[in-house]
Amino acid sequence: MRKLEGRVAFIAGGSQGIGEQTALLFAREGASVAVLASTDLGKAERVAQAIRDAGGSASAYAADVRKADAVKVAVAAAVAAHGPIDILVNSAGVFPPTPSGSTEPDAFERVMDINVKGTWNTIEAIAPEMRARKTGWIVDISSVLGTMALANYAAYCASKAAVNMLTRSLAIEFGRDGVHVNAIAPGNTATPMNENLRTEEQYRGFLDMMTARTPSGRTYSQPEEIARMALYLACEDSKPVHGAIMVMDEGFSLGV
Repeated sequence: MRKLEGRVAFIAGGSQGIGEQTALLFAREGASVAVLASTDLGKAERVAQAIRDAGGSASAYAADVRKADAVKVAVAAAVAAHGPIDILVNSAGVFPPTPSGSTEPDAFERVMDINVKGTWNTIEAIAPEMRARKTGWIVDISSVLGTMALANYAAYCASKAAVNMLTRSLAIEFGRDGVHVNAIAPGNTATPMNENLRTEEQYRGFLDMMTARTPSGRTYSQPEEIARMALYLACEDSKPVHGAIMVMDEGFSLGV
């Protein structure tokens, strides 16, 4: 039997990168999937159509995760289409540089609003029903940079540290209600969000730096690999795991 047979999954940020691969994997494992994009409904629909073409059940939505009411509307539509949500994956996020002295306040706030407030808004829209039903799985996509510092990315590091503590705090709140809350902290991952931040030359230099500092010698993980961890955290296989931050960084944070 497939691991998520009969379950409903809501994937925030499911239109690309880790979220997209998670949506596709969950569908292959039997879940009905609601794919949420922050702005581009077409991208979410592309992922949902790929799932339907493969014989699965999926729908697509667009909502600014910074706006609680917009998120609630998307969640209500997903519930109407598929039934109560069993699994929430928070994969919506941004990763811009925010160097001190040259970053506008609005740019800093945008990172915090999308990465932290967006995570909070989707949880607040979905978790009450999970708690009432005494079952649910929440997987937040954080970052290894929520556990260590990186110059010029203060907003991102701070936002992901906040996501880690949000995950752990809510794990305590929700645990007795049968809702598992965990996070994944990837290192460098081959996603559009990472690759589009730099020129090709800058990206090659970044990969060289990662190779030198990573014990495994791998420069980056694939989003499919992160998705497999999300699957583990979204099914009964991970029942003993609660409030965990699962670091998947090829050993980068060991400080080689």
